[in-house]
Amino acid sequence: MILKKKYLDIVRYWLYLLLFLLIIIIVVGGLTRLTNSGLSITEWEVISGIFPPLNNEDWHEAFDLYKKIPQYYLVNKNISLAEFKIIYYWEYFHRLLGRLFGLIFLIPFIFFIIKKVFSKEYNLKLSLLFCLILLQGIIGWYMVKSGLIENITVSHFRLAIHLNLALILFSSIYWCLLNFVNFNNKYFFNFSNKNNFIKIFVLIIFLQITLGAFISGLDAGEIYQTWPLMNNNYLPDDTDFKTITLLNIFYNHSLIQFLHRNTAYVIFVYSALISINVFYNKKKYLYTPLFFLLFMVFVQISLGIMTLISGLNIMYASMHQISTIFLLVSSINFYHKFIIQ
Repeated sequence: MILKKKYLDIVRYWLYLLLFLLIIIIVVGGLTRLTNSGLSITEWEVISGIFPPLNNEDWHEAFDLYKKIPQYYLVNKNISLAEFKIIYYWEYFHRLLGRLFGLIFLIPFIFFIIKKVFSKEYNLKLSLLFCLILLQGIIGWYMVKSGLIENITVSHFRLAIHLNLALILFSSIYWCLLNFVNFNNKYFFNFSNKNNFIKIFVLIIFLQITLGAFISGLDAGEIYQTWPLMNNNYLPDDTDFKTITLLNIFYNHSLIQFLHRNTAYVIFVYSALISINVFYNKKKYLYTPLFFLLFMVFVQISLGIMTLISGLNIMYASMHQISTIFLLVSSINFYHKFIIQ
């Protein structure tokens, strides 16, 4: 027994709330990046940071701290206090939501431990998830620090780690929810040779998310804004492939966009192969989850193209980021249904 059945509804609503909050956090985090607001708060104050500046003096103090970093004097030197407040609040609400998420996870979890709701295995798993939440906060500050001294934006590597941790957390909570609702104990990843075809598909999606974070962190979407070709070529025409090495491949803006585009094509072809496998073997129990998976692949690719050819319109870019979450949900849901115990 993975949990006591009489607590199922409470646990289910708890996990739904956590997933909803994570979606909001990821959306606000994406908009914080798209509006270049992530460096507006230059200190990490775990307790006092719960409150924003409460008076004019506090606002000027926060603004003066922002004036000391490269993003201000190289990019935003003409920004007013009123404009600073806008970018400040984007980052503030992102951090506040993170704190709220941690509390909403921890307080009910302590109650569930006292009531012995979960098995020992799931007490351990959920404890590890809380550790991941704490790590996510630390990585968030580690990411912000990368843009406070020499750069005008955060490290795209640290941004990718921050985003991937959030999505790993989301995936883990969603997987636990599926197990609880169905009263089974399927494992997300194990070292057996079963279901490798679907495992690889999920890993490719995470790879694509990582490349998307690189695109965002490097502003690599600004280079080629045509589709299906990159200007008039399949390959980026400003890249000398003879000079590419493993050390610099992830710093090349054009090549990162090329990889992101083509990984999308791989996902499209892979999802078609999955469909052939399902229909050929008449796995009718997978028809509905497969439909949602294919629908989200189509939506995600379409929004990516629209974001590109619109000149990185912030609405399309935000929708593209949001649809990433639902692509992940649909792929994990399909994977969970695919596994037969």
